[in-house]
Amino acid sequence: MKTIVTIFIIFIVSHVSIGQEQNYDFGKVSKQQVEEKICHKDSSVNAAVLYKNEKIWFAYQQEEGFVQIREVHERIKIYNKLGYDWATKRVRLYNRSIENSEVLTSLKGYTFNVVDGKLVKDKLKKEGVFQELVNEYWKYESFTMPNVKEGSVIEYTYKIRSPYIQIDDIQFQYTIPILKYDLKVSTPQYFNYNKLFNPKSKYVPELEYSTSNGMLNLNTKDDTNRKWNKAPAFTNYHYSKVDYINNVIMASEVNIPALKEEPMLDNINNYRAKLILELKSIEYPGEPIEYFASTWEDVTKNIYDLDKFGGQLNKSGYFKEDIANLVEEGASEFKKINLIHNYVKSKVKWNGNYGVAAEKGVRKAYKEGVGNVADINLILVAMLQEMGIEANPVLVSTKNNGIPLFPTRQGFNYVICVVENDEGRVLMDATSANGAINVLPSRALHWQGRVIRENGSSNWVQLKSKVMSEETTSVKVQIQSDLSISGEVRQILTNYMAMNYRDRYIDAKDDELLKDFERDKGDVIIENIEFRDLSNTDKPFQISYDYQMQGGIEVIGETLLLNPLLFFAESENIFKQEERTYPITLDFPIRSKYMITILLPEDYELESMPENGGSEFNNGEAKFVYAINRMGNYLQILVNFDLNTTLVLPEDYEYFKNFFRSYVEKHNEKIVLKKII
Repeated sequence: MKTIVTIFIIFIVSHVSIGQEQNYDFGKVSKQQVEEKICHKDSSVNAAVLYKNEKIWFAYQQEEGFVQIREVHERIKIYNKLGYDWATKRVRLYNRSIENSEVLTSLKGYTFNVVDGKLVKDKLKKEGVFQELVNEYWKYESFTMPNVKEGSVIEYTYKIRSPYIQIDDIQFQYTIPILKYDLKVSTPQYFNYNKLFNPKSKYVPELEYSTSNGMLNLNTKDDTNRKWNKAPAFTNYHYSKVDYINNVIMASEVNIPALKEEPMLDNINNYRAKLILELKSIEYPGEPIEYFASTWEDVTKNIYDLDKFGGQLNKSGYFKEDIANLVEEGASEFKKINLIHNYVKSKVKWNGNYGVAAEKGVRKAYKEGVGNVADINLILVAMLQEMGIEANPVLVSTKNNGIPLFPTRQGFNYVICVVENDEGRVLMDATSANGAINVLPSRALHWQGRVIRENGSSNWVQLKSKVMSEETTSVKVQIQSDLSISGEVRQILTNYMAMNYRDRYIDAKDDELLKDFERDKGDVIIENIEFRDLSNTDKPFQISYDYQMQGGIEVIGETLLLNPLLFFAESENIFKQEERTYPITLDFPIRSKYMITILLPEDYELESMPENGGSEFNNGEAKFVYAINRMGNYLQILVNFDLNTTLVLPEDYEYFKNFFRSYVEKHNEKIVLKKII
């Protein structure tokens, strides 16, 4: 009876507490929310959004036309120190001229804590607000909430005032759960939008569609030259009222799950639940309908016609003298391509900025030796065209830009170069110092790109490489009398494997190299590291070093146990979760080969060794082979691992996990040596 009463009391108290938490007005944070220790919907998270309210609407200003207002209100619970990052908010704003920039306004916020049993709040002050200029187009307005502790609840609200009709994507999902989210989007009948949810998202919210009435106050005197989205050209006004309809989208979602990272996933943001509103057309009364790009052909033509894009390809005088003697007469097309690609890589350095439009212009970027993505790769295209090579720009959406679902200029944020000939396509990106022909930086290996040509034609090209990137490792192993291990390692890396190592070590100092090579290898000392062709991207990258290792042998009485793969063994299966929500994605297929030679100690005999074996996944999409053989006093081990696919679907996850588990288990089998008596 006492137990039943206790349960009843807990039930009543919990429901009273929940009821007290339903006040979502700004500033009405409850003591119970601050005292809560874990998220009742997901106890593993470090923070949670208790409430989010987002409103988007358009206000008509006589001097400006329609202005977009986006109001955001968020209340976030910080459970522990790992959740402190959520106390800083970065808001991206388009930043051009005063008239054409977005502005953050009406910012206010508080941090709530319980001190000596009482609820107290600290106000967000000016010193907690910062501006960060990214480039000539974008800036961040950031703020950090004050006095954040474990258990704090932070709350803030702000508005974004934008002169643009295009609406940024509406995010329904964060990497922490959202317990309640209210959304209202209200757009005038004059603006027509395509509406689409991210098709890759597993979470799909429910939307409600309705209409509401709106009214405009318009100046009607001498109005023949008036544009709806521009100010009239006169100053004496007579006003009239115009009724119109707002198209309204609403959502009220609860318990939106966190978007959680999974091993070997290209970009978690590609799977975020979001509503995309793509401006399709504008239809003002009495004016022609203004259509926006409705096909990818329209998009690519509009981009090519830009002076800062196609206009840059018509300029060649600035480099003609420099490349006149660069390529010898009679050189093959491939050699010309390679020479020009390497020349541009060394001549113009990337400033880290993306964009499909030239930032400085090709002539200035070439002269100064620095430019954005478009500056550099449009120079590359122009130079190749000057050499009579069929080169063209390729528009790309990088991993952090997502997958463009509608034909839109905003869908692309990057440019690379393609050469098309009878032998196929050659892709290049001269912003990557360690890239090579058909070896693009990871940021560009996303989805597909759109080739655009001067004649107006365009088509899609696959960006992910089908060429195998290989890592071949030779290891010599000698067991010393004190049971330490010594030997040498030689590695050869090709294509993307080589580029990744070059990116990592091109500027590394000697002490950094030693620390990095010794990391995660146990009690190992690395000596005599040598690199070959570190800067020559036309050749494989080679690494060699000597090593000494303590503690690599397990001693049980007169018996020794040794893992022949030493510190190269896969220690654990990274695929631990029971189910997979998202696909396993890789940038390129890989082949890993280990060739290990062990000199057996004279005073020990081989008692047992692993059996030869292997496994295969999905008809050869992945496979490994383990072969071991004794030749006199030597053991030779060969371990091959091929991953021929760059995509494993969630429905195949269980099979792949089991395949990889067998690979890891084989990696950790040991040879047994017994002392000769």
